[in-house]
Amino acid sequence: MINKLVIANRGEIAVRIICTCKKLNIRTVSVYSEADKYAPHVEMADESYLIGPPRVQESYLNAEKIIEIAKETKADAIHPGYGFLSENAGFAEQCEQAGLVFIGPKSSVIQKMGSKIEARRAMQTAGVPVVPGTDGAVATAEDAASYASQIGYPVMVKASAGGGGIGMQVVQTEAELKEAFVNNTKRAQSLFGDGAMFMEKKIENARHIEVQVLADHHGNVVHLFERECSIQRRNQKVIEEAPSPFISEETRQEMGEKAVQAAKALAYTNAGTIEFLVDEQENFYFLEMNTRIQVEHPITEEITGVDIVEKQLEIASGKPLQLSQDELFINGHAIEARIYAEDPKTFFPSPGHIDVFQPPEGEYIRNEVAVRSNYDVTPFYDPMIAKLVVHGKSREVAISLLKQALEQYKVTGIKTNIPMLLRVVEHEQFQAGNTTTSFLELYHG
Repeated sequence: MINKLVIANRGEIAVRIICTCKKLNIRTVSVYSEADKYAPHVEMADESYLIGPPRVQESYLNAEKIIEIAKETKADAIHPGYGFLSENAGFAEQCEQAGLVFIGPKSSVIQKMGSKIEARRAMQTAGVPVVPGTDGAVATAEDAASYASQIGYPVMVKASAGGGGIGMQVVQTEAELKEAFVNNTKRAQSLFGDGAMFMEKKIENARHIEVQVLADHHGNVVHLFERECSIQRRNQKVIEEAPSPFISEETRQEMGEKAVQAAKALAYTNAGTIEFLVDEQENFYFLEMNTRIQVEHPITEEITGVDIVEKQLEIASGKPLQLSQDELFINGHAIEARIYAEDPKTFFPSPGHIDVFQPPEGEYIRNEVAVRSNYDVTPFYDPMIAKLVVHGKSREVAISLLKQALEQYKVTGIKTNIPMLLRVVEHEQFQAGNTTTSFLELYHG
């Protein structure tokens, strides 16, 4: 088993990983930027090391420095969390070459899934349905317009190397398409070093539903059912729930089977997530694969009783999965609300000094936090400061618990998105389970 782990991340996910490591008696090493000197993950770890200035390029994306610290502290492994270097195939390869265990799949798998074009081809080969679209990169804006005229608008222009909604845009007309193609090509080239673009048909009234998989080094693969992640702003998730209130048991089983099929075809190892778009008839299409732990993993843990971080560490240590598909079942309903330091109307970040931070507490409440009272939220990183997770015996109970918990949440000194979250939870369409990816666009005001 791993004895000492470097956590190449910050915020609530670093705290989350440390908590499981304490349970498993694994020593932890935190890294931090100058802006995070007093962050909770720095205080909680057994050892903590400064890696650079606030800018991510000089700190949390400094792969060489992180590996250097891992060697100096005689760590066995590196957990990348999510974001930053978590899906960087080069970093995973550097870890492998340095004799460090990378908590995730092989670098070659990360590289394949990091290209949306390659991932799409791999899924087609594996027999997983994909959204109708181009088979490869589109060379010019004129070629894009020609293809769009064949499949009909609206279409999605997507950067092959993009992520988190970056380099992705819905377009309705040819003029809009040409402008979007040029602009997103430049942006993708600048941010990812790869300007390749492809196109897909826009699935109307779609839902964003993903399946969590676990795969060991002995050929065992299981899925932990699905999460509904349709409440989004700027293509980033805001509220997630498990299981989905929309799909039938038959579709649930089929999606799970396809996700396992995909993982096996890739010779995938560790935790991963297959994301799907689902239309009104419950037809589902591969969207992308996240080769790391997800922000929303706690809701899956709540309904299955499986500690996903613990499984990541066991798998990385070479242990076989002590889980079989027939012993996994869904227990109740869980919902996660992401708490952001942002304006609840404009969604613009709202960094500043937190005077009071007091999350709600209760038997069915789980808080994943990265801040505290008398704490500065800096403008350098993602504005998510916490996650609020509730677990109830039914969706109706979970919604009621979430509403109560949000009403009890107290944060002063900065703006947060809590008022917006309450509006969503109280909305009749959310309560009815009508949560498409257009929800905030249609009902936010």
